Formats: sequence, C-alpha cells, structure tokens
Amino acid sequence: MRSPRKLLTFHTDPSTIAPPRVPTLVHAFQGFVDAGGGVRQAADHIRETCTTELVATFDSDELLDYRARRPRMTFSSDHFSAVESSRLEVNRVVDAEGRDFLLLDGPEPDYQWNRFLAAVDLLVDEFGLSHAVGLTAIPWPAPHTRPIGITVHGNDAALTAGRSAVLGDIEVPGHMGALLEFHLGQRSLSSIGVTAQVPHYLVQFDYPRCAMVLIEGLTEVTGLRLTGMGLESQAEKADGEVAEQLTGNEEFAAVVSALETQYDQMIEARSALTKPSSAPQGEVPSGDEIAAQVEEFLAGLEGSTDKEDKSGNDDAP
Repeated sequence: MRSPRKLLTFHTDPSTIAPPRVPTLVHAFQGFVDAGGGVRQAADHIRETCTTELVATFDSDELLDYRARRPRMTFSSDHFSAVESSRLEVNRVVDAEGRDFLLLDGPEPDYQWNRFLAAVDLLVDEFGLSHAVGLTAIPWPAPHTRPIGITVHGNDAALTAGRSAVLGDIEVPGHMGALLEFHLGQRSLSSIGVTAQVPHYLVQFDYPRCAMVLIEGLTEVTGLRLTGMGLESQAEKADGEVAEQLTGNEEFAAVVSALETQYDQMIEARSALTKPSSAPQGEVPSGDEIAAQVEEFLAGLEGSTDKEDKSGNDDAP
C-alpha cells in the first residue's frame, strides 16, 4: 500500500491545533447510503449554521470516479464559466456551546478503501479522537405520514442500549460508512452509527425531514448542541408536495395507507415488547418475524409497481 499520508493535505499544521474539546469524528458520506439526500443535507446544514475551519482534504483524483459522479459545470451563453467539483474534506466544527469536533463529509470513496481507512487512522491519531459517529439514511417501508424511524448501532452499549432493533442478522452490501464504523470499533474507539429510515418511495428526492432527524440523533448520542432549525420550512414544503401527489392518485394513496397499517402494527408490537406482563403470550413477533414481514411487504410493493408500470401509470413520485 502506498503511503496513506499522501492522500491527505493538511491546511493547518496538526501539531499546532489543540485536540477537539469533544474528541469525536462525525463521518457523513454522500452516495450509496444517503436515501432522500438526508446525509448530504445534514452535513451541509451543519457547516452552514456552525463556525467551521477547514482542517484537511483528501486527494479526490485518487479516490473518486469522476465518470460515476461527474462534476457539475455551468455554461454561460458561449463559454463554460464555473465547475463544482466534489471533494472529501475534514472540518473542525464549533457547536452552539463552543465545543468543537471534526466533520468528515463528501462523496463516498470509489477506490482505495483500505488506504482511505489508513488515512482516517492518521486523523484519529493526530487529533486524539476517541469517538466516531456515522450518519446514514436507508429506504424503509414506512409512510411519510408517520415519524421517521431512527436506528443507533455500534460497539458502545451505553449508547445503543434500550434501542430495539427491528431486524435480525442480515447481509448488506458494504459501504464506507459501515466499514469505517467497524474499522474504528476494531481500534477500540467508541464507534456508532445513526441511521434514518426514509420512506422508500421518496429516496430519489431531497427529503429535508430526514436531515432534521439525523441531526437530532447526532445531538442525542454526542451531547453536542446542533439544531435542524432552518430545515423545517424545507421539510414542510416537501411534505406538501408529497401530499399533492396523493390527491386524486388512488394507487399511491393505497400504498401509503397500507404502509400506515404496517407501521402502526409494528409500533404496537414494539410497545407490547416493553410490557411483557400485559401482552398476550405468543402474539408479539420476533425480530426475524418482523424482518420477514418487511421483506414480504416490500415484495408486494414491487409487484404493485410492476403492474403500475405495465399500465403506464407514473403519477406517484
């Protein structure tokens, strides 16, 4: 492996920077596990509403596939006038109480994952970090008319205790957020992830409410003072647009209604799990049973979508 240090450009000599008051690295990668653009919007909002200082950038030419994520360019009348290139960067962020932490965000690396992990190790060592929190957002069979679910997972039992999981053991495609969570946990850092569950029919659209939930989850597990204020109006606008799509669209309304029933049943089951003395024996589904129900329900939705595609109905978002 080539030197991981050459992937990093420090914009300030690390030896002259005091360790963060909150020795935490927050990582938020755009791309594969960013349903509804929630991760990207959350990271952008944090940088826009907090005091930040650019600490380091990664070599994009080494890590990114530009043909998979082409830079946005502006053409003005008769010439190209601007280019917006994505980059992975590390910022020192100061919260509302003057406490700072590091934020690593940008597109998920396409190449050299092991070298990238080794470069992150350098950051951990340079700044004496002991905690890491990753932000992700996944598609979920839930309606937009109910609160967005959130999952906290990782190797820190003090932060994950009491947060019921809805799935048993499953295999998922690897992604940098999960790999970094695992890798830093192996290094004995407190390494956790905060995952928002986005209505599956909204994953291709910007969904600001997801960003709000991720920021709320981040503040809850870290104690940092961050706020989603400013995203509420955007979230309300997005909700209104979805509501408009429901009007007069019986197929879409039926899907949302079915999701509401499924959601309410799962909430009722979880509530019963917390009150074993009052729940009838044998009626509370296990995690595996709930997972099977989710898979069965998703299969049904795919079948419905196929029928709609064949009929030429594309009104639903």
